[in-house]
Amino acid sequence: MMTNNFGSMPTKMWCYFRLVYMPMSYLYGKRFVAPISPLILQLREELHTQPYNEINWKRVRHLCAKEDLYFPHLLIQDLVWDSIYIFTEPFLARWPFNKLRKKALEITMKHIHYEDENSRYIDIACVEKVLCMLVCWVEDPYGDYFKKHLPRLPDYIWIGEDYIRCRTFGSQLWDTSLGLEASLACKLTDEIGPTLMKGHDYLNKSQVRDNPSGDFRSMYRHICRGSWTFSDRDQGWQVSDCTAEGLKCCLLSVMPPEIVGGKFEPERLYDAINVLLSLQSKNGGISAWEPAGTSKWLELLNPSELLEDVFIEQQYVECTASAVDALVLFKKLHPGHRKQEIENFIRKAVQYFEDIQRPDGSWYGNWGICFTYATWFALRGLAAAGKTYHNCLAVRKAADFLLKLQLDDGGWGESYLSCLAKKKKVTLSLCLVTQKFTPLEGNRSNLVQTAWTLMGLIHSGQAERDPTPLHRAAKLLINSQKEDGDFPQQRNCWSFPEDLYDTLSKL
Repeated sequence: MMTNNFGSMPTKMWCYFRLVYMPMSYLYGKRFVAPISPLILQLREELHTQPYNEINWKRVRHLCAKEDLYFPHLLIQDLVWDSIYIFTEPFLARWPFNKLRKKALEITMKHIHYEDENSRYIDIACVEKVLCMLVCWVEDPYGDYFKKHLPRLPDYIWIGEDYIRCRTFGSQLWDTSLGLEASLACKLTDEIGPTLMKGHDYLNKSQVRDNPSGDFRSMYRHICRGSWTFSDRDQGWQVSDCTAEGLKCCLLSVMPPEIVGGKFEPERLYDAINVLLSLQSKNGGISAWEPAGTSKWLELLNPSELLEDVFIEQQYVECTASAVDALVLFKKLHPGHRKQEIENFIRKAVQYFEDIQRPDGSWYGNWGICFTYATWFALRGLAAAGKTYHNCLAVRKAADFLLKLQLDDGGWGESYLSCLAKKKKVTLSLCLVTQKFTPLEGNRSNLVQTAWTLMGLIHSGQAERDPTPLHRAAKLLINSQKEDGDFPQQRNCWSFPEDLYDTLSKL
Protein backbone atom coordinates (compact mmCIF):
# COMPACT_ATOMS: atom_id res chain seq x y z
CA MET A 1 0.00 0.00 0.00
CA MET A 2 3.00 2.27 0.41
CA THR A 3 4.74 3.90 -2.52
CA ASN A 4 7.97 2.52 -3.91
CA ASN A 5 9.83 5.56 -2.65
CA PHE A 6 10.20 3.71 0.63
CA GLY A 7 13.39 1.67 0.65
CA SER A 8 11.83 -1.58 1.84
CA MET A 9 9.04 -1.77 -0.68
CA PRO A 10 8.37 -5.12 -2.37
CA THR A 11 9.62 -3.94 -5.74
CA LYS A 12 13.09 -3.58 -4.20
CA MET A 13 13.10 -7.03 -2.62
CA TRP A 14 14.59 -10.20 -4.09
CA CYS A 15 11.80 -12.00 -5.91
CA TYR A 16 12.07 -15.20 -3.84
CA PHE A 17 12.01 -13.28 -0.59
CA ARG A 18 9.09 -11.19 -1.78
CA LEU A 19 7.05 -14.18 -2.92
CA VAL A 20 7.62 -16.13 0.30
CA TYR A 21 6.70 -13.34 2.68
CA MET A 22 3.71 -12.19 0.64
CA PRO A 23 1.53 -15.27 1.40
CA MET A 24 3.00 -15.50 4.91
CA SER A 25 1.93 -11.93 5.63
CA TYR A 26 -1.56 -12.75 4.37
CA LEU A 27 -1.86 -15.76 6.67
CA TYR A 28 -0.63 -13.68 9.60
CA GLY A 29 -2.98 -10.80 8.82
CA LYS A 30 -5.92 -13.20 8.61
CA ARG A 31 -4.86 -14.85 11.89
CA PHE A 32 -5.36 -18.14 10.15
CA VAL A 33 -5.35 -21.26 12.33
CA ALA A 34 -5.95 -24.63 10.72
CA PRO A 35 -8.52 -26.95 12.25
CA ILE A 36 -6.87 -28.84 15.10
CA SER A 37 -6.58 -32.49 14.14
CA PRO A 38 -4.92 -35.44 15.89
CA LEU A 39 -1.99 -35.12 13.49
CA ILE A 40 -1.44 -31.46 14.42
CA LEU A 41 -1.52 -32.38 18.12
CA GLN A 42 1.09 -35.07 17.52
CA LEU A 43 3.30 -32.65 15.59
CA ARG A 44 3.09 -30.07 18.38
CA GLU A 45 4.20 -32.67 20.88
CA GLU A 46 7.05 -33.82 18.64
CA LEU A 47 8.40 -30.42 17.58
CA HIS A 48 8.30 -28.39 20.78
CA THR A 49 10.40 -28.87 23.90
CA GLN A 50 7.56 -27.91 26.24
CA PRO A 51 3.77 -28.32 26.13
CA TYR A 52 2.37 -26.19 23.34
CA ASN A 53 -0.22 -24.49 25.51
CA GLU A 54 2.47 -23.33 27.95
CA ILE A 55 4.64 -21.53 25.38
CA ASN A 56 4.85 -17.76 25.85
CA TRP A 57 5.07 -16.77 22.20
CA LYS A 58 5.91 -13.14 22.91
CA ARG A 59 9.02 -14.15 24.85
CA VAL A 60 10.30 -16.56 22.19
CA ARG A 61 9.83 -14.27 19.19
CA HIS A 62 13.59 -14.19 18.56
CA LEU A 63 14.48 -17.65 19.85
CA CYS A 64 16.43 -19.64 17.27
CA ALA A 65 18.40 -22.88 17.58
CA LYS A 66 22.12 -22.22 17.34
CA GLU A 67 22.36 -24.80 14.54
CA ASP A 68 20.04 -22.64 12.42
CA LEU A 69 21.45 -19.26 13.38
CA TYR A 70 23.38 -18.48 10.23
CA PHE A 71 22.54 -14.77 10.09
CA PRO A 72 22.19 -13.29 13.62
CA HIS A 73 20.05 -10.19 13.81
CA LEU A 74 21.41 -6.91 15.03
CA LEU A 75 19.84 -5.72 18.28
CA ILE A 76 18.45 -2.66 16.54
CA GLN A 77 16.56 -4.90 14.08
CA ASP A 78 14.94 -6.88 16.87
CA LEU A 79 13.98 -3.62 18.56
CA VAL A 80 12.36 -2.41 15.34
CA TRP A 81 10.32 -5.58 14.89
CA ASP A 82 9.30 -5.65 18.55
CA SER A 83 8.27 -1.99 18.47
CA ILE A 84 6.14 -2.53 15.39
CA TYR A 85 4.53 -5.56 16.99
CA ILE A 86 3.88 -3.95 20.37
CA PHE A 87 2.73 -0.52 19.26
CA THR A 88 0.93 -1.16 15.95
CA GLU A 89 -0.66 -4.57 16.36
CA PRO A 90 -3.23 -3.47 18.99
CA PHE A 91 -4.39 -0.66 16.68
CA LEU A 92 -4.61 -2.78 13.53
CA ALA A 93 -6.87 -5.21 15.35
CA ARG A 94 -9.45 -2.52 16.18
CA TRP A 95 -11.74 -0.19 14.25
CA PRO A 96 -11.05 1.94 12.29
CA PHE A 97 -7.48 0.74 11.76
CA ASN A 98 -8.65 -2.80 11.01
CA LYS A 99 -10.03 -1.34 7.78
CA LEU A 100 -6.46 -0.57 6.81
CA ARG A 101 -5.43 -4.17 7.39
CA LYS A 102 -8.42 -5.41 5.41
CA LYS A 103 -7.37 -3.24 2.47
CA ALA A 104 -3.79 -4.49 2.74
CA LEU A 105 -4.98 -8.11 2.68
CA GLU A 106 -7.03 -7.43 -0.44
CA ILE A 107 -3.98 -5.98 -2.21
CA THR A 108 -1.83 -8.89 -1.06
CA MET A 109 -4.33 -11.41 -2.39
CA LYS A 110 -4.43 -9.54 -5.70
CA HIS A 111 -0.65 -9.98 -6.03
CA ILE A 112 -0.85 -13.66 -5.07
CA HIS A 113 -3.46 -14.35 -7.72
CA TYR A 114 -1.39 -12.43 -10.25
CA GLU A 115 1.68 -14.56 -9.51
CA ASP A 116 -0.37 -17.75 -9.68
CA GLU A 117 -1.96 -16.89 -13.00
CA ASN A 118 1.23 -15.68 -14.67
CA SER A 119 3.15 -18.79 -13.60
CA ARG A 120 0.28 -21.11 -14.57
CA TYR A 121 0.02 -22.02 -10.88
CA ILE A 122 3.58 -23.38 -10.74
CA ASP A 123 4.84 -20.25 -8.94
CA ILE A 124 8.52 -19.38 -8.75
CA ALA A 125 9.56 -22.35 -6.54
CA CYS A 126 8.24 -25.05 -4.22
CA VAL A 127 7.96 -23.01 -0.98
CA GLU A 128 6.11 -20.22 -2.73
CA LYS A 129 3.91 -22.77 -4.46
CA VAL A 130 2.59 -24.41 -1.30
CA LEU A 131 2.18 -21.09 0.53
CA CYS A 132 0.20 -19.53 -2.31
CA MET A 133 -1.89 -22.68 -2.58
CA LEU A 134 -2.59 -22.56 1.15
CA VAL A 135 -3.62 -18.92 0.91
CA CYS A 136 -6.05 -19.75 -1.89
CA TRP A 137 -7.48 -22.52 0.25
CA VAL A 138 -7.89 -20.16 3.19
CA GLU A 139 -9.66 -17.68 0.93
CA ASP A 140 -12.03 -20.33 -0.45
CA PRO A 141 -11.35 -24.07 -0.07
CA TYR A 142 -13.85 -24.79 -2.85
CA GLY A 143 -12.86 -21.93 -5.14
CA ASP A 144 -11.31 -22.13 -8.59
CA TYR A 145 -8.05 -20.52 -7.48
CA PHE A 146 -7.31 -23.39 -5.12
CA LYS A 147 -8.50 -26.04 -7.58
CA LYS A 148 -6.16 -24.69 -10.28
CA HIS A 149 -3.20 -25.25 -7.94
CA LEU A 150 -3.78 -28.98 -7.56
CA PRO A 151 -2.86 -30.13 -11.11
CA ARG A 152 0.54 -28.39 -10.85
CA LEU A 153 1.66 -30.23 -7.72
CA PRO A 154 3.29 -33.01 -9.79
CA ASP A 155 5.66 -30.39 -11.21
CA TYR A 156 7.45 -30.56 -7.86
CA ILE A 157 7.00 -34.19 -6.86
CA TRP A 158 9.20 -37.03 -8.01
CA ILE A 159 9.82 -40.58 -6.83
CA GLY A 160 13.28 -41.19 -5.39
CA GLU A 161 14.96 -44.50 -4.77
CA ASP A 162 13.55 -44.69 -1.26
CA TYR A 163 10.64 -42.22 -0.94
CA ILE A 164 8.72 -39.37 -2.54
CA ARG A 165 10.69 -36.15 -2.77
CA CYS A 166 9.91 -32.51 -3.40
CA ARG A 167 12.33 -30.54 -5.55
CA THR A 168 12.83 -26.79 -5.37
CA PHE A 169 11.85 -26.38 -9.03
CA GLY A 170 12.56 -28.00 -12.37
CA SER A 171 15.82 -27.49 -14.25
CA GLN A 172 14.72 -28.73 -17.66
CA LEU A 173 15.93 -25.74 -19.65
CA TRP A 174 19.28 -25.54 -17.89
CA ASP A 175 19.93 -29.25 -18.33
CA THR A 176 18.83 -29.24 -21.96
CA SER A 177 20.94 -26.26 -22.99
CA LEU A 178 24.11 -27.55 -21.30
CA GLY A 179 23.48 -31.00 -22.73
CA LEU A 180 23.18 -29.56 -26.22
CA GLU A 181 26.37 -27.55 -25.83
CA ALA A 182 28.21 -30.66 -24.66
CA SER A 183 26.82 -32.67 -27.58
CA LEU A 184 27.98 -30.07 -30.08
CA ALA A 185 31.43 -29.98 -28.52
CA CYS A 186 31.79 -33.68 -29.37
CA LYS A 187 31.68 -32.82 -33.09
CA LEU A 188 29.44 -35.79 -33.80
CA THR A 189 26.73 -33.81 -35.53
CA ASP A 190 25.99 -36.46 -38.16
CA GLU A 191 25.59 -39.16 -35.54
CA ILE A 192 23.43 -37.23 -33.07
CA GLY A 193 21.28 -35.23 -35.47
CA PRO A 194 17.97 -36.45 -33.99
CA THR A 195 19.14 -35.50 -30.50
CA LEU A 196 20.06 -32.00 -31.63
CA MET A 197 16.71 -31.61 -33.35
CA LYS A 198 14.76 -32.68 -30.27
CA GLY A 199 16.75 -30.36 -28.02
CA HIS A 200 16.39 -27.47 -30.42
CA ASP A 201 12.64 -28.11 -30.62
CA TYR A 202 12.38 -28.03 -26.83
CA LEU A 203 14.23 -24.72 -26.66
CA ASN A 204 11.99 -23.36 -29.39
CA LYS A 205 8.86 -24.26 -27.43
CA SER A 206 10.28 -23.14 -24.07
CA GLN A 207 11.14 -19.53 -24.86
CA VAL A 208 8.84 -17.08 -23.09
CA ARG A 209 6.89 -15.26 -25.78
CA ASP A 210 5.13 -12.52 -23.79
CA ASN A 211 5.70 -10.26 -20.82
CA PRO A 212 3.57 -10.80 -17.70
CA SER A 213 -0.02 -9.79 -18.24
CA GLY A 214 -1.43 -6.31 -17.71
CA ASP A 215 0.52 -3.58 -15.94
CA PHE A 216 3.28 -5.92 -14.80
CA ARG A 217 5.49 -3.11 -13.50
CA SER A 218 2.89 -2.26 -10.85
CA MET A 219 2.91 -5.94 -9.85
CA TYR A 220 6.70 -5.84 -9.27
CA ARG A 221 7.57 -7.91 -12.35
CA HIS A 222 10.29 -7.35 -14.93
CA ILE A 223 10.19 -7.97 -18.66
CA CYS A 224 10.42 -11.63 -19.63
CA ARG A 225 9.54 -11.78 -23.33
CA GLY A 226 12.36 -13.53 -25.15
CA SER A 227 13.80 -15.10 -22.02
CA TRP A 228 14.14 -18.68 -20.88
CA THR A 229 13.27 -19.89 -17.41
CA PHE A 230 15.13 -22.43 -15.31
CA SER A 231 12.40 -25.00 -15.91
CA ASP A 232 9.78 -24.48 -18.61
CA ARG A 233 7.78 -21.83 -20.39
CA ASP A 234 4.71 -22.13 -18.16
CA GLN A 235 6.56 -20.96 -15.09
CA GLY A 236 7.39 -17.67 -16.80
CA TRP A 237 10.17 -16.36 -14.56
CA GLN A 238 13.11 -15.10 -16.61
CA VAL A 239 16.61 -16.16 -15.53
CA SER A 240 19.65 -14.44 -16.99
CA ASP A 241 22.05 -17.37 -17.34
CA CYS A 242 19.30 -19.69 -18.59
CA THR A 243 18.43 -17.05 -21.18
CA ALA A 244 22.09 -16.78 -22.16
CA GLU A 245 22.58 -20.53 -22.48
CA GLY A 246 19.29 -20.94 -24.31
CA LEU A 247 20.26 -18.15 -26.69
CA LYS A 248 23.61 -19.80 -27.42
CA CYS A 249 21.91 -23.05 -28.33
CA CYS A 250 19.35 -21.30 -30.50
CA LEU A 251 22.17 -19.79 -32.50
CA LEU A 252 22.62 -23.38 -33.66
CA SER A 253 20.07 -22.39 -36.26
CA VAL A 254 23.03 -21.54 -38.48
CA MET A 255 23.38 -25.31 -38.89
CA PRO A 256 21.42 -27.12 -41.61
CA PRO A 257 17.65 -27.27 -40.91
CA GLU A 258 17.67 -31.05 -41.41
CA ILE A 259 19.83 -31.27 -38.28
CA VAL A 260 18.34 -28.69 -35.90
CA GLY A 261 14.96 -28.02 -37.47
CA GLY A 262 13.54 -24.62 -38.36
CA LYS A 263 15.45 -21.41 -37.74
CA PHE A 264 14.63 -18.94 -34.98
CA GLU A 265 13.15 -15.67 -36.16
CA PRO A 266 15.63 -12.82 -35.56
CA GLU A 267 13.03 -10.92 -33.52
CA ARG A 268 12.98 -13.71 -30.94
CA LEU A 269 16.75 -13.56 -30.62
CA TYR A 270 16.53 -9.79 -30.27
CA ASP A 271 14.01 -10.19 -27.44
CA ALA A 272 16.48 -12.43 -25.60
CA ILE A 273 19.22 -9.82 -26.06
CA ASN A 274 16.88 -7.18 -24.67
CA VAL A 275 16.36 -9.21 -21.48
CA LEU A 276 20.10 -9.73 -20.95
CA LEU A 277 20.97 -6.09 -21.50
CA SER A 278 18.25 -5.01 -19.07
CA LEU A 279 19.74 -7.02 -16.21
CA GLN A 280 23.24 -5.52 -16.11
CA SER A 281 23.99 -3.35 -13.07
CA LYS A 282 26.13 -0.24 -12.90
CA ASN A 283 29.09 -2.28 -11.62
CA GLY A 284 28.99 -4.44 -14.77
CA GLY A 285 27.64 -7.57 -13.11
CA ILE A 286 24.38 -9.17 -14.11
CA SER A 287 21.65 -10.34 -11.77
CA ALA A 288 19.69 -13.57 -12.09
CA TRP A 289 15.99 -12.66 -12.15
CA GLU A 290 15.41 -8.93 -11.86
CA PRO A 291 17.60 -5.81 -12.07
CA ALA A 292 19.79 -5.33 -9.01
CA GLY A 293 21.06 -2.06 -7.64
CA THR A 294 18.99 -1.55 -4.50
CA SER A 295 20.88 -0.14 -1.52
CA LYS A 296 22.92 -2.81 0.26
CA TRP A 297 21.89 -1.52 3.69
CA LEU A 298 18.46 -3.05 3.14
CA GLU A 299 20.03 -6.44 3.91
CA LEU A 300 20.05 -5.26 7.52
CA LEU A 301 16.25 -5.66 7.46
CA ASN A 302 16.48 -9.34 6.50
CA PRO A 303 14.23 -11.08 9.05
CA SER A 304 15.55 -14.57 8.30
CA GLU A 305 18.07 -16.14 10.67
CA LEU A 306 18.67 -19.08 8.33
CA LEU A 307 19.54 -17.27 5.09
CA GLU A 308 21.83 -14.34 4.32
CA ASP A 309 21.78 -12.00 1.32
CA VAL A 310 18.18 -12.82 0.43
CA PHE A 311 16.51 -9.44 0.91
CA ILE A 312 17.64 -7.83 -2.35
CA GLU A 313 18.80 -9.04 -5.75
CA GLN A 314 22.56 -9.48 -6.26
CA GLN A 315 24.99 -9.69 -9.16
CA TYR A 316 26.59 -13.05 -9.92
CA VAL A 317 29.84 -14.04 -11.61
CA GLU A 318 28.26 -17.10 -13.17
CA CYS A 319 25.32 -15.23 -14.72
CA THR A 320 27.60 -12.47 -15.98
CA ALA A 321 29.93 -14.97 -17.66
CA SER A 322 27.09 -16.80 -19.39
CA ALA A 323 25.70 -13.51 -20.66
CA VAL A 324 29.08 -12.37 -22.02
CA ASP A 325 29.61 -15.70 -23.78
CA ALA A 326 26.19 -15.53 -25.43
CA LEU A 327 26.48 -11.87 -26.42
CA VAL A 328 29.90 -12.35 -28.04
CA LEU A 329 28.54 -15.20 -30.15
CA PHE A 330 25.43 -13.20 -31.02
CA LYS A 331 27.52 -10.19 -32.05
CA LYS A 332 29.46 -12.34 -34.52
CA LEU A 333 26.28 -13.62 -36.16
CA HIS A 334 24.22 -10.42 -35.93
CA PRO A 335 26.81 -7.62 -35.97
CA GLY A 336 24.30 -4.88 -36.76
CA HIS A 337 21.94 -5.30 -33.82
CA ARG A 338 22.58 -2.98 -30.84
CA LYS A 339 26.30 -3.29 -31.46
CA GLN A 340 27.39 -0.41 -29.24
CA GLU A 341 25.22 -1.49 -26.33
CA ILE A 342 26.54 -5.05 -26.50
CA GLU A 343 30.15 -3.87 -26.66
CA ASN A 344 29.57 -1.61 -23.65
CA PHE A 345 27.97 -4.54 -21.81
CA ILE A 346 30.99 -6.75 -22.44
CA ARG A 347 33.47 -4.04 -21.45
CA LYS A 348 31.67 -3.37 -18.17
CA ALA A 349 31.36 -7.10 -17.46
CA VAL A 350 35.12 -7.60 -17.89
CA GLN A 351 35.72 -4.77 -15.44
CA TYR A 352 33.30 -6.45 -13.03
CA PHE A 353 35.26 -9.72 -13.22
CA GLU A 354 38.50 -7.89 -12.50
CA ASP A 355 37.04 -5.81 -9.68
CA ILE A 356 35.61 -8.68 -7.65
CA GLN A 357 38.41 -11.21 -8.17
CA ARG A 358 39.82 -12.35 -4.85
CA PRO A 359 43.50 -11.78 -3.98
CA ASP A 360 44.28 -15.50 -4.49
CA GLY A 361 42.99 -15.33 -8.08
CA SER A 362 39.61 -17.02 -7.53
CA TRP A 363 36.01 -15.87 -7.58
CA TYR A 364 33.31 -16.78 -5.07
CA GLY A 365 30.58 -19.04 -6.47
CA ASN A 366 26.93 -18.55 -5.64
CA TRP A 367 25.37 -21.40 -7.62
CA GLY A 368 28.00 -24.12 -7.32
CA ILE A 369 30.78 -25.26 -5.00
CA CYS A 370 32.42 -22.84 -4.95
CA PHE A 371 35.68 -21.15 -5.93
CA THR A 372 36.40 -23.72 -8.65
CA TYR A 373 32.89 -23.28 -10.06
CA ALA A 374 32.96 -19.47 -10.21
CA THR A 375 36.55 -19.38 -11.46
CA TRP A 376 35.63 -21.65 -14.38
CA PHE A 377 32.77 -19.31 -15.30
CA ALA A 378 34.86 -16.16 -14.93
CA LEU A 379 37.60 -17.58 -17.17
CA ARG A 380 34.96 -18.56 -19.70
CA GLY A 381 33.58 -15.02 -19.75
CA LEU A 382 36.99 -13.39 -19.93
CA ALA A 383 38.06 -15.69 -22.77
CA ALA A 384 34.90 -14.89 -24.72
CA ALA A 385 35.68 -11.19 -24.30
CA GLY A 386 39.15 -11.69 -25.80
CA LYS A 387 41.16 -11.77 -22.58
CA THR A 388 44.10 -14.19 -22.47
CA TYR A 389 46.84 -15.30 -20.14
CA HIS A 390 49.19 -12.88 -21.85
CA ASN A 391 47.06 -9.73 -21.90
CA CYS A 392 45.03 -10.05 -18.68
CA LEU A 393 46.35 -10.27 -15.13
CA ALA A 394 43.03 -11.69 -13.90
CA VAL A 395 43.39 -14.70 -16.22
CA ARG A 396 46.97 -15.34 -15.06
CA LYS A 397 46.00 -15.18 -11.39
CA ALA A 398 43.00 -17.47 -11.94
CA ALA A 399 45.03 -20.06 -13.84
CA ASP A 400 47.71 -20.08 -11.14
CA PHE A 401 45.02 -20.50 -8.47
CA LEU A 402 43.58 -23.58 -10.18
CA LEU A 403 46.94 -25.17 -10.97
CA LYS A 404 48.04 -24.96 -7.35
CA LEU A 405 45.01 -27.00 -6.28
CA GLN A 406 45.47 -29.96 -8.64
CA LEU A 407 45.69 -33.23 -6.71
CA ASP A 408 48.07 -36.14 -7.21
CA ASP A 409 45.51 -38.10 -9.23
CA GLY A 410 45.10 -35.16 -11.63
CA GLY A 411 41.72 -34.04 -10.34
CA TRP A 412 40.26 -31.33 -8.15
CA GLY A 413 37.89 -31.60 -5.19
CA GLU A 414 36.28 -28.82 -3.16
CA SER A 415 34.14 -29.16 -0.04
CA TYR A 416 30.84 -27.42 0.56
CA LEU A 417 32.60 -25.80 3.52
CA SER A 418 34.10 -23.34 1.04
CA CYS A 419 30.60 -21.92 0.62
CA LEU A 420 30.47 -21.03 4.30
CA ALA A 421 33.39 -18.65 3.89
CA LYS A 422 30.91 -15.91 3.10
CA LYS A 423 29.47 -16.25 6.56
CA LYS A 424 32.88 -15.98 8.16
CA LYS A 425 33.71 -12.95 6.08
CA VAL A 426 30.74 -11.15 7.61
CA THR A 427 31.09 -12.32 11.20
CA LEU A 428 34.85 -12.29 11.62
CA SER A 429 37.33 -9.50 11.09
CA LEU A 430 39.99 -11.72 9.50
CA CYS A 431 38.07 -12.19 6.27
CA LEU A 432 41.11 -13.02 4.12
CA VAL A 433 42.20 -15.70 6.58
CA THR A 434 38.83 -17.42 6.91
CA GLN A 435 37.42 -16.99 3.41
CA LYS A 436 39.32 -19.70 1.59
CA PHE A 437 39.15 -22.80 -0.53
CA THR A 438 38.43 -25.95 1.49
CA PRO A 439 39.33 -29.33 -0.08
CA LEU A 440 37.23 -32.46 0.21
CA GLU A 441 37.95 -34.72 3.14
CA GLY A 442 41.06 -36.77 2.52
CA ASN A 443 42.00 -34.59 -0.47
CA ARG A 444 39.69 -36.61 -2.70
CA SER A 445 38.86 -35.62 -6.27
CA ASN A 446 35.40 -34.89 -7.56
CA LEU A 447 34.77 -35.64 -11.21
CA VAL A 448 32.35 -32.77 -11.81
CA GLN A 449 34.66 -30.23 -10.22
CA THR A 450 37.55 -31.70 -12.16
CA ALA A 451 35.63 -31.16 -15.38
CA TRP A 452 34.78 -27.57 -14.40
CA THR A 453 38.41 -26.80 -13.64
CA LEU A 454 39.64 -28.51 -16.77
CA MET A 455 37.37 -26.29 -18.87
CA GLY A 456 38.50 -23.22 -16.97
CA LEU A 457 42.15 -23.96 -17.65
CA ILE A 458 41.40 -24.59 -21.32
CA HIS A 459 39.75 -21.15 -21.47
CA SER A 460 42.90 -19.68 -19.94
CA GLY A 461 45.05 -21.09 -22.76
CA GLN A 462 46.76 -23.72 -20.63
CA ALA A 463 47.05 -26.08 -23.62
CA GLU A 464 49.42 -23.66 -25.34
CA ARG A 465 51.57 -23.15 -22.24
CA ASP A 466 51.81 -26.61 -20.70
CA PRO A 467 49.18 -29.25 -21.52
CA THR A 468 50.41 -31.70 -18.88
CA PRO A 469 47.87 -30.63 -16.15
CA LEU A 470 45.09 -30.96 -18.71
CA HIS A 471 46.23 -34.43 -19.75
CA ARG A 472 46.33 -35.57 -16.12
CA ALA A 473 42.80 -34.30 -15.51
CA ALA A 474 41.49 -35.83 -18.73
CA LYS A 475 43.08 -39.15 -17.84
CA LEU A 476 41.23 -39.19 -14.51
CA LEU A 477 37.91 -38.48 -16.22
CA ILE A 478 38.46 -41.11 -18.92
CA ASN A 479 39.46 -43.79 -16.43
CA SER A 480 36.46 -43.01 -14.23
CA GLN A 481 33.87 -43.50 -16.96
CA LYS A 482 31.64 -46.56 -16.58
CA GLU A 483 30.93 -49.12 -19.26
CA ASP A 484 27.58 -47.58 -20.17
CA GLY A 485 29.19 -44.17 -20.74
CA ASP A 486 27.95 -42.68 -17.48
CA PHE A 487 30.11 -41.52 -14.58
CA PRO A 488 29.82 -42.55 -10.93
CA GLN A 489 27.52 -40.50 -8.70
CA GLN A 490 29.46 -38.38 -6.22
CA ARG A 491 28.67 -35.61 -3.77
CA ASN A 492 26.40 -32.81 -4.97
CA CYS A 493 28.32 -29.84 -6.35
CA TRP A 494 25.53 -27.27 -6.57
CA SER A 495 24.81 -24.53 -4.09
CA PHE A 496 21.44 -22.84 -3.58
CA PRO A 497 22.17 -20.93 -1.48
CA GLU A 498 25.40 -21.45 0.43
CA ASP A 499 23.63 -20.95 3.76
CA LEU A 500 21.77 -24.24 3.38
CA TYR A 501 25.04 -26.13 3.42
CA ASP A 502 25.74 -24.72 6.84
CA THR A 503 22.48 -26.18 8.13
CA LEU A 504 22.78 -29.50 6.33
CA SER A 505 26.33 -29.99 7.58
CA LYS A 506 25.03 -30.05 11.14
CA LEU A 507 22.30 -32.65 10.62
